[in-house]
Amino acid sequence: MNKIFQNKYILVLGILAIIAAGISIYAFAAKSYSGNINKNPGTNNQELQPSPNKPQTSDNTNNTNNSNNQETQPQVTPIKEYKVKGVYLTGWSAGTEKTINHFINLLNRTELNTLVIDVKDDKGRVSYKSDVPLVNEIKSSQSMIKDIKSLLKKLKDNKIHTIARIVVFKDPVLGEKRPDLAIKTVKGQLWRDRNHAAWLNAYNKDSWRYSIDLAKEAAQLGFDEIQFDYIRFPTDGNVKIIDYGSLSSGIDKTKPINEFLAQAKKELTPFGVPVSADVFGIITTNIGDVEKIGQDLETISKDIDYISPMVYPSHYGSGQYGISKPDLEPYKIVYKSLSTAKARLDKLPDHKAKIRPYLQDFSAPWLGKGNYKKYNAEDVKTQIKAAYDSGLDEWILWNASNKYSESAFLSE
Repeated sequence: MNKIFQNKYILVLGILAIIAAGISIYAFAAKSYSGNINKNPGTNNQELQPSPNKPQTSDNTNNTNNSNNQETQPQVTPIKEYKVKGVYLTGWSAGTEKTINHFINLLNRTELNTLVIDVKDDKGRVSYKSDVPLVNEIKSSQSMIKDIKSLLKKLKDNKIHTIARIVVFKDPVLGEKRPDLAIKTVKGQLWRDRNHAAWLNAYNKDSWRYSIDLAKEAAQLGFDEIQFDYIRFPTDGNVKIIDYGSLSSGIDKTKPINEFLAQAKKELTPFGVPVSADVFGIITTNIGDVEKIGQDLETISKDIDYISPMVYPSHYGSGQYGISKPDLEPYKIVYKSLSTAKARLDKLPDHKAKIRPYLQDFSAPWLGKGNYKKYNAEDVKTQIKAAYDSGLDEWILWNASNKYSESAFLSE
């Protein structure tokens, strides 16, 4: 009896030992599996538990590709100095294969090294299919450039410097679609200039966002520089009936213009691109904002990298600088304007912007017979010489039709 009991007792102990061993093995395996998840997260685990620093954008929310993340959160890189010798192109010119190939060839064989390309023009049209939400909301894209990324790659492959031109406050498309952002009349109606174009109200900071977002997108796409144009208040049309609203009360026009540029520069700094602004040529010699457009030489140059005075001789009035017919004296006009501006800015301890002028490569028959001449390569060379004699070493030529005096450029 004792023997039988002893055998049963041994059998029970054996069964209990087997059960205990099984429980231990299960616990060890579960612990090891849990540890492996925490130490070596896989792709699926990353998607379920995204990093709190992962950028949340419409394009990259579910995309963990490194290159895309770098585009969304670019590294801060120092701005590289580049001696620009360039010409301006419309979106249509840049997007037409025959035309852009012509300019690539021109730049490859001459001293030219830069193309200024419209991203948003003075008709409010965006030149390519943009991902900026407001562009799609107001349907401002014209797709003049079918594939902006391919175009920029092509230009980079040819070592061509690219500048994105963005017209800011003259915007007939946004102004009409979003009148809350536009300039109004004293009667509360939408104000329009003499060409029936609406303008954005620079005093309203909500009107800034559109151009800054486009600028950031252009930088992200690969443009080497951002250039803001029409960075001013309107001058043509019946400006006497304008009401800028309560936001303008007691505030000088230069303040919102300068603050816009400072804000744009701040937001573009992570992209490492220079920021420039086109300004009236006359501010180079005016003291203060004489034209009431919000542009003062000393203050507008404070926060950005370049200013581009449009020192077109045709745009100066009779008698300016003691010259009765300015369009006939391109050297004198350009030299006086630029040398004066450089001397003024050189005196300022905290000014930042360098001067890079826009020069005239077009004729101005609207001035009337005897008051203008047909501009040619010699007139272009004369203006470039005036810029150099003023102590400057960069320039851009303007012709709205993109027909340039190509023989004016030195061969390389």
